[in-house]
Amino acid sequence: MNGIHDMGGMHGFGEVTHEENEPVFHESWEGRVMGIRRSLVKHGIFEPYNFRFTVESLSPSEYLNSSYYERHLRATENGAIAKGFITREEMDERMEFFRQNPDALPERREDPKESEQIQKITFMLEPLHRDTGATPGFNIGDVVRARNINPQGHTRLPRYIRGKTGIVVKYYGNHDFPDIDMNGNKSEPQPIYSVQFDAEELWGASAEKNQLLFIDMWEGYIEPA
Repeated sequence: MNGIHDMGGMHGFGEVTHEENEPVFHESWEGRVMGIRRSLVKHGIFEPYNFRFTVESLSPSEYLNSSYYERHLRATENGAIAKGFITREEMDERMEFFRQNPDALPERREDPKESEQIQKITFMLEPLHRDTGATPGFNIGDVVRARNINPQGHTRLPRYIRGKTGIVVKYYGNHDFPDIDMNGNKSEPQPIYSVQFDAEELWGASAEKNQLLFIDMWEGYIEPA
């Protein structure tokens, strides 16, 4: 979908800051949000689309004013409400209780078996390659153009690259295709390539000289130039 999350090439957001030795979680609540999200996936709260689409559907003001894990929290809340696990009124009532009672502790439910399952899912290493037997439609050196498409569901094709021409420089094999349409349908694995774009092709005369950008792109994102 085309939303505020697709920030590549946009101006006005300042420099990207890099924190040396950045921890996985800056606050303990961030890890808890991750655990909650993981534990609720099996209940289908992000179906028929997916979690990324739920995050991308946050309002622009909410998205820009939230940290990474705050977005995860908002998306998880919205998914749970949409699936009927909790109502907005119940959520607001609970939040108000803790505002009025800041020293109160939430109830804990210990479930070692579920905790073990969540940790297993979190740290499970899954190979990216899918041996489908599909033959790639492009070869290294082919000149290709990023398709100018505007899907309503989640997509990994940035807006600033659409319609631009580049060169295939690497082939990775067949990988799962992340896009899901508005009917909840997911496509079969596709060949994925590294495509080289000249900065001037992307940004015009304002681009820095002698700059190249390499973007990993599924076959469905490109066409012969």
